[in-house]
Amino acid sequence: IPTIPANARWGQNGLTVAGGHELGCGTNQLNYPNGLCVDDDQAVIVGDYNNHRIIQWNLGDTNGQVVAGGNGDGNWLDQLKYPTDVLIDKETNSLIICDYENRRVVR
Repeated sequence: IPTIPANARWGQNGLTVAGGHELGCGTNQLNYPNGLCVDDDQAVIVGDYNNHRIIQWNLGDTNGQVVAGGNGDGNWLDQLKYPTDVLIDKETNSLIICDYENRRVVR
């Protein structure tokens, strides 16, 4: 965990790295994003709550790639229902997803 000095200052210029094209279900859109993580290659992986999917944007991409869910809401293994968080387990090279409405954590 990095140590951030108490007097640290951040730049005032932000950059959209995922979504930003109004609310929707396209691969360049998000619908109430919840939770994210960043991998070692600087890809941003986002829990896309109302689209019932996990979507990944590689550095510099304008469209994301669905990496989990995205098959409508449901409780099948290829479905999510309102994912709220996602993280990377580096030891197993897998995602761990909080699947809120299904009351489960999936890998």
